Amino acid sequence: MYTYRRRRGLSATPAALLAAILLATLAALFFTPAKIVQAADEAGPAVYVIPVKQSVESGLQSFLERAYKEAEEAKAEHVILVVNTLGGKVVNAEEIGHFIRGNPIPTTAFVEGKAVSAGTYIALNADNIVMQPGSTIGAAAVVDGSGELIDNPKTVSFWISEMSESASLQGRDKNIAAAMVDPNVVLNLQDKIGRNKEQGEILTLSASEAEKLGYSEHTAANVTEVADWLGLGSRTQIEVVPSLAENAARWLINPVVMTVLLILGIAGIVIEMLVPGFGAPGIVGILSFSLYFFGHYVAGFAGMESVVLFVIGIALLIIEVFVPSFGILGILGSAALVAGVVTAASDPMTAFISIVIALVGAIIVIVIFVRMNKSRGIWNKFILRDKLTSEEGYISADLKESLLGLEGVTITPLRPAGTVLVGDKRIDVVTSGEFVDSNRAVTVIKAEGTWVVVKEVAK
Repeated sequence: MYTYRRRRGLSATPAALLAAILLATLAALFFTPAKIVQAADEAGPAVYVIPVKQSVESGLQSFLERAYKEAEEAKAEHVILVVNTLGGKVVNAEEIGHFIRGNPIPTTAFVEGKAVSAGTYIALNADNIVMQPGSTIGAAAVVDGSGELIDNPKTVSFWISEMSESASLQGRDKNIAAAMVDPNVVLNLQDKIGRNKEQGEILTLSASEAEKLGYSEHTAANVTEVADWLGLGSRTQIEVVPSLAENAARWLINPVVMTVLLILGIAGIVIEMLVPGFGAPGIVGILSFSLYFFGHYVAGFAGMESVVLFVIGIALLIIEVFVPSFGILGILGSAALVAGVVTAASDPMTAFISIVIALVGAIIVIVIFVRMNKSRGIWNKFILRDKLTSEEGYISADLKESLLGLEGVTITPLRPAGTVLVGDKRIDVVTSGEFVDSNRAVTVIKAEGTWVVVKEVAK
Protein backbone atom coordinates (compact mmCIF):
# COMPACT_ATOMS: atom_id res chain seq x y z
CA MET A 1 0.00 0.00 0.00
CA TYR A 2 1.36 3.44 -0.95
CA THR A 3 1.46 6.59 1.06
CA TYR A 4 2.10 9.66 -1.08
CA ARG A 5 4.17 12.57 0.05
CA ARG A 6 3.43 15.71 -1.94
CA ARG A 7 3.93 19.44 -1.76
CA ARG A 8 0.94 21.66 -2.42
CA GLY A 9 0.94 24.45 -4.97
CA LEU A 10 -1.04 26.04 -7.73
CA SER A 11 -0.95 24.30 -11.08
CA ALA A 12 1.42 25.68 -13.67
CA THR A 13 2.29 24.85 -17.24
CA PRO A 14 4.95 26.11 -19.65
CA ALA A 15 2.31 28.24 -21.39
CA ALA A 16 1.23 30.01 -18.18
CA LEU A 17 2.02 33.64 -17.50
CA LEU A 18 5.30 34.44 -15.81
CA ALA A 19 3.59 35.70 -12.68
CA ALA A 20 1.41 32.60 -12.38
CA ILE A 21 4.43 30.32 -12.69
CA LEU A 22 6.33 32.29 -10.07
CA LEU A 23 3.46 32.20 -7.57
CA ALA A 24 2.81 28.51 -8.18
CA THR A 25 6.41 27.46 -7.81
CA LEU A 26 6.92 29.58 -4.71
CA ALA A 27 3.82 28.04 -3.16
CA ALA A 28 5.05 24.56 -4.03
CA LEU A 29 8.43 25.28 -2.49
CA PHE A 30 7.37 26.76 0.82
CA PHE A 31 4.09 25.01 1.69
CA THR A 32 4.53 21.36 2.60
CA PRO A 33 1.68 19.41 4.18
CA ALA A 34 2.26 16.85 6.89
CA LYS A 35 3.32 13.41 5.68
CA ILE A 36 0.49 10.87 5.73
CA VAL A 37 1.65 7.50 7.03
CA GLN A 38 -0.66 4.53 7.12
CA ALA A 39 0.01 1.90 9.77
CA ALA A 40 1.62 -1.27 8.49
CA ASP A 41 0.84 -4.80 9.60
CA GLU A 42 4.33 -5.09 11.05
CA ALA A 43 6.21 -2.26 12.70
CA GLY A 44 9.54 -1.33 11.18
CA PRO A 45 11.35 1.24 9.04
CA ALA A 46 9.58 2.35 5.87
CA VAL A 47 10.44 1.55 2.27
CA TYR A 48 10.85 4.66 0.13
CA VAL A 49 9.69 4.43 -3.49
CA ILE A 50 11.36 7.02 -5.74
CA PRO A 51 10.42 7.39 -9.43
CA VAL A 52 13.03 7.90 -12.14
CA LYS A 53 10.61 8.64 -14.97
CA GLN A 54 12.09 11.65 -16.72
CA SER A 55 15.16 12.58 -18.71
CA VAL A 56 18.38 12.16 -16.81
CA GLU A 57 19.52 15.73 -16.23
CA SER A 58 20.31 18.16 -13.43
CA GLY A 59 16.68 18.45 -12.33
CA LEU A 60 16.44 14.69 -11.75
CA GLN A 61 19.72 14.73 -9.91
CA SER A 62 18.49 17.44 -7.54
CA PHE A 63 15.21 15.57 -6.95
CA LEU A 64 16.97 12.28 -6.15
CA GLU A 65 19.31 13.98 -3.70
CA ARG A 66 16.32 15.54 -1.95
CA ALA A 67 14.40 12.23 -1.91
CA TYR A 68 17.34 10.25 -0.50
CA LYS A 69 17.86 12.94 2.15
CA GLU A 70 14.25 12.49 3.26
CA ALA A 71 14.72 8.71 3.30
CA GLU A 72 17.84 9.07 5.46
CA GLU A 73 16.05 11.42 7.87
CA ALA A 74 13.21 8.87 8.16
CA LYS A 75 15.79 6.07 8.66
CA ALA A 76 14.26 4.16 5.75
CA GLU A 77 15.18 0.49 5.47
CA HIS A 78 15.24 0.34 1.68
CA VAL A 79 14.83 2.52 -1.44
CA ILE A 80 13.12 1.24 -4.57
CA LEU A 81 13.92 3.27 -7.67
CA VAL A 82 11.17 2.88 -10.26
CA VAL A 83 13.12 3.37 -13.50
CA ASN A 84 11.44 4.22 -16.80
CA THR A 85 13.61 6.61 -18.80
CA LEU A 86 15.14 6.89 -22.25
CA GLY A 87 18.35 8.36 -20.83
CA GLY A 88 19.80 11.84 -20.80
CA LYS A 89 23.07 13.58 -20.01
CA VAL A 90 26.11 11.43 -19.28
CA VAL A 91 27.55 13.90 -16.75
CA ASN A 92 24.38 13.83 -14.64
CA ALA A 93 24.03 10.04 -14.97
CA GLU A 94 27.58 9.62 -13.69
CA GLU A 95 26.96 11.82 -10.65
CA ILE A 96 23.63 10.13 -9.89
CA GLY A 97 25.20 6.68 -10.20
CA HIS A 98 28.04 7.54 -7.83
CA PHE A 99 25.57 9.09 -5.41
CA ILE A 100 23.39 5.95 -5.33
CA ARG A 101 26.43 3.70 -5.06
CA GLY A 102 27.78 5.58 -2.07
CA ASN A 103 24.48 6.02 -0.23
CA PRO A 104 24.13 3.97 2.96
CA ILE A 105 20.50 2.99 2.23
CA PRO A 106 20.24 -0.23 0.17
CA THR A 107 18.71 0.45 -3.24
CA THR A 108 16.82 -1.75 -5.69
CA ALA A 109 16.21 -0.52 -9.23
CA PHE A 110 12.82 -1.67 -10.54
CA VAL A 111 12.80 -1.32 -14.34
CA GLU A 112 9.14 -0.64 -15.05
CA GLY A 113 9.39 0.07 -18.76
CA LYS A 114 12.71 1.07 -20.29
CA ALA A 115 16.09 1.65 -18.70
CA VAL A 116 17.90 3.00 -21.74
CA SER A 117 21.32 4.63 -21.94
CA ALA A 118 21.85 6.73 -18.78
CA GLY A 119 18.91 4.90 -17.20
CA THR A 120 20.86 1.64 -17.55
CA TYR A 121 23.85 3.17 -15.80
CA ILE A 122 21.68 4.32 -12.88
CA ALA A 123 20.18 0.84 -12.55
CA LEU A 124 23.62 -0.80 -12.61
CA ASN A 125 24.67 1.22 -9.57
CA ALA A 126 21.80 -0.12 -7.46
CA ASP A 127 22.31 -3.11 -5.16
CA ASN A 128 19.63 -5.11 -7.02
CA ILE A 129 17.86 -4.91 -10.36
CA VAL A 130 14.29 -6.18 -10.72
CA MET A 131 12.55 -5.95 -14.09
CA GLN A 132 8.92 -5.89 -15.09
CA PRO A 133 7.79 -8.37 -17.78
CA GLY A 134 8.13 -6.66 -21.15
CA SER A 135 10.70 -4.12 -19.94
CA THR A 136 14.16 -3.66 -21.44
CA ILE A 137 17.59 -2.55 -20.33
CA GLY A 138 20.66 -1.53 -22.35
CA ALA A 139 21.27 0.55 -25.49
CA ALA A 140 23.67 2.75 -23.54
CA ALA A 141 25.74 4.08 -26.45
CA VAL A 142 26.80 7.72 -26.25
CA VAL A 143 24.87 9.93 -28.68
CA ASP A 144 24.80 13.66 -29.41
CA GLY A 145 21.83 15.99 -29.25
CA SER A 146 20.48 14.79 -32.61
CA GLY A 147 20.65 11.12 -31.62
CA GLU A 148 23.72 10.28 -33.73
CA LEU A 149 26.33 7.93 -32.27
CA ILE A 150 29.46 9.62 -30.94
CA ASP A 151 32.54 7.76 -32.15
CA ASN A 152 35.11 9.82 -30.26
CA PRO A 153 37.42 7.11 -28.83
CA LYS A 154 38.09 9.05 -25.64
CA THR A 155 34.39 9.57 -24.87
CA VAL A 156 33.43 5.98 -25.75
CA SER A 157 36.31 4.57 -23.69
CA PHE A 158 35.29 6.64 -20.66
CA TRP A 159 31.65 5.51 -20.80
CA ILE A 160 32.59 1.84 -21.33
CA SER A 161 34.83 2.10 -18.27
CA GLU A 162 32.03 3.63 -16.17
CA MET A 163 29.46 1.04 -17.27
CA SER A 164 31.85 -1.89 -16.80
CA GLU A 165 32.98 -0.74 -13.36
CA SER A 166 29.38 -0.31 -12.17
CA ALA A 167 28.49 -3.80 -13.43
CA SER A 168 31.53 -5.53 -11.91
CA LEU A 169 30.96 -3.87 -8.50
CA GLN A 170 27.65 -5.75 -8.29
CA GLY A 171 29.16 -9.00 -9.60
CA ARG A 172 27.83 -8.66 -13.13
CA ASP A 173 29.67 -9.50 -16.36
CA LYS A 174 31.40 -6.29 -17.42
CA ASN A 175 31.68 -7.48 -21.04
CA ILE A 176 27.90 -7.34 -21.36
CA ALA A 177 27.95 -3.77 -20.01
CA ALA A 178 30.59 -2.89 -22.62
CA ALA A 179 28.42 -4.47 -25.34
CA MET A 180 25.59 -2.11 -24.33
CA VAL A 181 27.87 0.83 -25.22
CA ASP A 182 30.30 -0.23 -27.95
CA PRO A 183 28.89 -1.52 -31.28
CA ASN A 184 32.28 -3.12 -32.06
CA VAL A 185 32.03 -5.61 -29.19
CA VAL A 186 31.11 -9.17 -30.25
CA LEU A 187 29.73 -11.66 -27.69
CA ASN A 188 28.66 -15.29 -27.98
CA LEU A 189 25.43 -15.48 -25.98
CA GLN A 190 23.71 -18.22 -27.96
CA ASP A 191 23.84 -20.78 -25.19
CA LYS A 192 22.40 -18.35 -22.62
CA ILE A 193 19.76 -16.26 -24.37
CA GLY A 194 19.55 -17.90 -27.81
CA ARG A 195 21.28 -15.12 -29.76
CA ASN A 196 24.65 -13.48 -30.14
CA LYS A 197 25.69 -9.89 -29.94
CA GLU A 198 27.06 -9.10 -33.41
CA GLN A 199 29.35 -6.28 -34.50
CA GLY A 200 27.51 -3.06 -35.29
CA GLU A 201 24.76 -3.79 -32.75
CA ILE A 202 24.10 -2.15 -29.40
CA LEU A 203 23.02 -4.76 -26.85
CA THR A 204 19.54 -4.46 -25.33
CA LEU A 205 18.15 -7.10 -23.00
CA SER A 206 14.58 -8.08 -22.22
CA ALA A 207 13.52 -8.91 -18.65
CA SER A 208 13.98 -12.66 -19.16
CA GLU A 209 17.32 -12.25 -20.96
CA ALA A 210 18.63 -9.90 -18.27
CA GLU A 211 17.74 -12.42 -15.55
CA LYS A 212 19.49 -15.24 -17.42
CA LEU A 213 22.63 -13.12 -17.83
CA GLY A 214 22.68 -11.95 -14.21
CA TYR A 215 21.67 -8.39 -15.10
CA SER A 216 18.44 -8.78 -13.17
CA GLU A 217 17.89 -10.63 -9.92
CA HIS A 218 14.13 -11.02 -10.24
CA THR A 219 11.08 -10.35 -12.43
CA ALA A 220 8.09 -8.61 -10.80
CA ALA A 221 4.89 -7.02 -12.06
CA ASN A 222 4.82 -4.07 -9.67
CA VAL A 223 6.47 -2.41 -6.69
CA THR A 224 4.46 -4.47 -4.22
CA GLU A 225 5.91 -7.68 -5.66
CA VAL A 226 9.38 -6.14 -5.50
CA ALA A 227 8.87 -5.36 -1.81
CA ASP A 228 7.60 -8.91 -1.21
CA TRP A 229 10.69 -10.34 -2.94
CA LEU A 230 12.88 -8.17 -0.70
CA GLY A 231 11.01 -9.49 2.35
CA LEU A 232 9.65 -6.01 3.05
CA GLY A 233 6.08 -6.47 1.90
CA SER A 234 4.68 -5.64 5.34
CA ARG A 235 6.54 -2.35 5.57
CA THR A 236 4.93 1.03 4.91
CA GLN A 237 5.77 2.27 1.44
CA ILE A 238 6.27 6.02 1.01
CA GLU A 239 6.45 7.40 -2.49
CA VAL A 240 8.35 10.65 -2.92
CA VAL A 241 7.25 12.45 -6.06
CA PRO A 242 8.73 15.61 -7.62
CA SER A 243 7.10 18.70 -6.13
CA LEU A 244 5.48 21.31 -8.32
CA ALA A 245 8.48 23.54 -7.69
CA GLU A 246 10.89 20.82 -8.89
CA ASN A 247 8.80 20.19 -12.01
CA ALA A 248 8.72 23.92 -12.73
CA ALA A 249 12.45 24.22 -12.08
CA ARG A 250 13.17 21.36 -14.48
CA TRP A 251 11.40 23.35 -17.19
CA LEU A 252 12.93 26.68 -16.20
CA ILE A 253 16.54 25.42 -16.44
CA ASN A 254 15.97 24.17 -19.98
CA PRO A 255 18.55 26.04 -22.15
CA VAL A 256 15.89 27.41 -24.51
CA VAL A 257 13.61 28.61 -21.69
CA MET A 258 16.63 29.97 -19.83
CA THR A 259 17.67 32.04 -22.86
CA VAL A 260 14.13 33.41 -23.35
CA LEU A 261 13.99 34.42 -19.68
CA LEU A 262 17.32 36.24 -20.01
CA ILE A 263 16.14 38.08 -23.14
CA LEU A 264 12.93 39.19 -21.42
CA GLY A 265 14.82 40.11 -18.25
CA ILE A 266 17.50 42.24 -19.92
CA ALA A 267 15.12 43.87 -22.40
CA GLY A 268 12.45 44.54 -19.77
CA ILE A 269 14.76 46.30 -17.31
CA VAL A 270 16.62 48.33 -19.96
CA ILE A 271 13.36 49.44 -21.62
CA GLU A 272 11.96 50.47 -18.24
CA MET A 273 15.10 52.57 -17.66
CA LEU A 274 15.07 54.18 -21.12
CA VAL A 275 11.31 54.63 -21.46
CA PRO A 276 10.05 55.04 -17.89
CA GLY A 277 6.39 55.12 -17.03
CA PHE A 278 5.21 51.95 -18.76
CA GLY A 279 5.66 49.63 -15.75
CA ALA A 280 4.97 46.44 -17.71
CA PRO A 281 8.52 46.01 -19.16
CA GLY A 282 10.03 46.42 -15.69
CA ILE A 283 7.63 43.90 -14.17
CA VAL A 284 8.31 41.38 -16.94
CA GLY A 285 12.06 41.89 -16.56
CA ILE A 286 12.04 41.38 -12.79
CA LEU A 287 9.76 38.32 -13.06
CA SER A 288 11.95 36.80 -15.77
CA PHE A 289 15.13 37.15 -13.73
CA SER A 290 13.31 35.92 -10.62
CA LEU A 291 12.18 32.79 -12.47
CA TYR A 292 15.69 32.24 -13.84
CA PHE A 293 17.29 32.29 -10.39
CA PHE A 294 14.36 30.48 -8.78
CA GLY A 295 14.63 27.55 -11.21
CA HIS A 296 18.36 27.21 -10.68
CA TYR A 297 18.00 27.59 -6.92
CA VAL A 298 15.39 24.82 -6.66
CA ALA A 299 17.53 22.63 -8.95
CA GLY A 300 20.38 23.09 -6.49
CA PHE A 301 22.76 25.18 -8.61
CA ALA A 302 22.25 28.81 -7.62
CA GLY A 303 23.28 30.15 -4.23
CA MET A 304 22.84 33.55 -2.65
CA GLU A 305 26.22 34.64 -4.01
CA SER A 306 24.84 34.38 -7.57
CA VAL A 307 21.81 36.50 -6.70
CA VAL A 308 23.98 39.09 -4.89
CA LEU A 309 26.33 39.37 -7.88
CA PHE A 310 23.38 39.85 -10.20
CA VAL A 311 21.73 42.53 -8.01
CA ILE A 312 25.05 44.39 -7.73
CA GLY A 313 25.40 44.28 -11.51
CA ILE A 314 21.94 45.74 -12.08
CA ALA A 315 22.55 48.46 -9.46
CA LEU A 316 25.85 49.50 -11.06
CA LEU A 317 24.25 49.72 -14.51
CA ILE A 318 21.45 51.91 -13.14
CA ILE A 319 23.98 54.20 -11.42
CA GLU A 320 25.96 54.46 -14.67
CA VAL A 321 22.89 55.92 -16.40
CA PHE A 322 22.62 58.81 -13.94
CA VAL A 323 26.23 59.19 -12.78
CA PRO A 324 28.57 58.90 -15.78
CA SER A 325 31.85 57.23 -14.80
CA PHE A 326 33.52 57.01 -18.20
CA GLY A 327 32.17 53.46 -18.51
CA ILE A 328 33.83 52.06 -15.39
CA LEU A 329 30.58 51.38 -13.52
CA GLY A 330 29.03 50.01 -16.71
CA ILE A 331 31.88 47.53 -17.21
CA LEU A 332 31.83 46.43 -13.56
CA GLY A 333 28.04 46.11 -13.62
CA SER A 334 28.06 44.05 -16.80
CA ALA A 335 30.77 41.76 -15.40
CA ALA A 336 28.83 41.25 -12.15
CA LEU A 337 25.60 40.55 -14.04
CA VAL A 338 27.24 37.96 -16.30
CA ALA A 339 29.00 36.37 -13.32
CA GLY A 340 25.71 36.07 -11.43
CA VAL A 341 23.97 34.38 -14.35
CA VAL A 342 26.87 32.03 -15.16
CA THR A 343 27.54 30.92 -11.57
CA ALA A 344 23.85 30.15 -11.08
CA ALA A 345 23.77 27.62 -13.94
CA SER A 346 24.75 23.95 -13.89
CA ASP A 347 26.93 24.36 -16.98
CA PRO A 348 28.83 27.69 -17.06
CA MET A 349 29.60 27.38 -20.79
CA THR A 350 25.93 26.80 -21.67
CA ALA A 351 24.97 29.75 -19.47
CA PHE A 352 27.59 31.98 -21.12
CA ILE A 353 26.32 31.07 -24.58
CA SER A 354 22.75 31.71 -23.44
CA ILE A 355 23.58 35.16 -22.09
CA VAL A 356 25.43 36.13 -25.29
CA ILE A 357 22.41 35.08 -27.36
CA ALA A 358 20.15 36.85 -24.87
CA LEU A 359 22.12 40.09 -25.16
CA VAL A 360 21.80 40.06 -28.96
CA GLY A 361 18.09 39.25 -28.76
CA ALA A 362 17.51 41.88 -26.06
CA ILE A 363 19.27 44.57 -28.12
CA ILE A 364 16.97 43.83 -31.05
CA VAL A 365 13.88 44.04 -28.82
CA ILE A 366 15.12 47.27 -27.20
CA VAL A 367 15.85 48.95 -30.56
CA ILE A 368 12.40 48.06 -31.90
CA PHE A 369 10.67 49.29 -28.75
CA VAL A 370 12.66 52.54 -28.63
CA ARG A 371 11.90 53.29 -32.29
CA MET A 372 8.21 52.82 -31.57
CA ASN A 373 8.38 55.19 -28.58
CA LYS A 374 10.80 57.93 -29.68
CA SER A 375 8.85 60.71 -28.02
CA ARG A 376 8.73 59.04 -24.57
CA GLY A 377 12.36 58.14 -23.97
CA ILE A 378 14.52 59.47 -21.16
CA TRP A 379 16.82 61.07 -23.76
CA ASN A 380 14.14 63.71 -24.42
CA LYS A 381 15.09 65.32 -21.11
CA PHE A 382 18.54 66.15 -22.50
CA ILE A 383 17.51 67.33 -25.99
CA LEU A 384 15.89 70.73 -26.76
CA ARG A 385 13.22 69.95 -29.35
CA ASP A 386 11.20 73.22 -29.24
CA LYS A 387 11.47 75.41 -32.33
CA LEU A 388 11.17 79.17 -31.79
CA THR A 389 9.38 79.84 -35.07
CA SER A 390 6.82 82.52 -35.86
CA GLU A 391 4.35 79.70 -36.61
CA GLU A 392 4.64 78.68 -32.95
CA GLY A 393 3.96 82.29 -31.83
CA TYR A 394 7.54 83.36 -31.26
CA ILE A 395 8.64 86.82 -32.54
CA SER A 396 12.24 87.07 -33.63
CA ALA A 397 14.40 90.21 -33.39
CA ASP A 398 13.75 93.05 -35.85
CA LEU A 399 15.38 92.23 -39.17
CA LYS A 400 17.19 95.04 -41.08
CA GLU A 401 17.16 93.71 -44.65
CA SER A 402 14.60 96.37 -45.62
CA LEU A 403 17.21 99.12 -44.98
CA LEU A 404 19.51 97.95 -47.74
CA GLY A 405 20.23 100.86 -50.18
CA LEU A 406 18.56 103.56 -48.05
CA GLU A 407 20.34 106.79 -47.10
CA GLY A 408 20.53 108.46 -43.73
CA VAL A 409 22.43 111.03 -41.67
CA THR A 410 24.92 110.21 -38.93
CA ILE A 411 23.76 111.40 -35.55
CA THR A 412 26.97 110.43 -33.82
CA PRO A 413 30.47 109.96 -35.21
CA LEU A 414 31.02 106.43 -36.56
CA ARG A 415 34.28 105.14 -35.09
CA PRO A 416 33.47 102.78 -36.72
CA ALA A 417 30.18 102.11 -34.86
CA GLY A 418 27.58 104.70 -34.12
CA THR A 419 24.01 105.81 -34.76
CA VAL A 420 22.37 106.90 -37.99
CA LEU A 421 18.96 108.51 -38.56
CA VAL A 422 17.19 106.81 -41.46
CA GLY A 423 13.88 108.51 -42.02
CA ASP A 424 12.55 108.84 -38.51
CA LYS A 425 14.32 105.74 -37.09
CA ARG A 426 17.55 105.68 -35.13
CA ILE A 427 19.64 102.72 -36.33
CA ASP A 428 22.82 101.35 -34.76
CA VAL A 429 25.33 100.82 -37.57
CA VAL A 430 29.00 100.22 -38.32
CA THR A 431 31.26 101.13 -41.20
CA SER A 432 33.67 98.92 -43.06
CA GLY A 433 36.42 100.35 -40.86
CA GLU A 434 36.61 103.99 -41.80
CA PHE A 435 35.61 106.86 -39.47
CA VAL A 436 32.71 109.15 -40.38
CA ASP A 437 31.90 112.42 -38.62
CA SER A 438 28.43 113.34 -37.45
CA ASN A 439 25.94 115.08 -39.74
CA ARG A 440 27.29 113.24 -42.77
CA ALA A 441 25.19 111.47 -45.38
CA VAL A 442 25.62 107.69 -45.51
CA THR A 443 24.02 104.84 -47.39
CA VAL A 444 23.30 101.26 -46.21
CA ILE A 445 25.49 98.81 -48.18
CA LYS A 446 24.86 95.61 -46.19
CA ALA A 447 22.12 94.34 -43.87
CA GLU A 448 22.34 90.83 -42.48
CA GLY A 449 19.99 90.08 -39.61
CA THR A 450 20.62 92.84 -37.08
CA TRP A 451 23.99 93.73 -38.58
CA VAL A 452 23.84 97.02 -40.63
CA VAL A 453 26.91 98.35 -42.52
CA VAL A 454 26.98 101.89 -43.96
CA LYS A 455 29.27 103.92 -46.20
CA GLU A 456 29.65 107.67 -46.42
CA VAL A 457 28.05 109.16 -49.53
CA ALA A 458 30.64 110.83 -51.72
CA LYS A 459 30.20 114.68 -52.07
